[in-house]
Amino acid sequence: MDKNVLRAIAGIEIYPIISFGIFFLFFLLLLVYVLLVKPRHMQTMKHLPLQDNTDDATLRHDLEHGIIC
Repeated sequence: MDKNVLRAIAGIEIYPIISFGIFFLFFLLLLVYVLLVKPRHMQTMKHLPLQDNTDDATLRHDLEHGIIC
């Protein structure tokens, strides 16, 4: 019964194609980001949750020089 309902909808075949395209595009852009990001930025992000609040000078320096987005 459900198959007959879906077959009756005009243009329904485009939705799986659009969904796959969005899924593929997201992971492709994520891969490009990972390959192009600067190693210094990754190191800063990796240590950011572990930094104390007393280390504000380093964080301010990284922000001023565009290391942290």
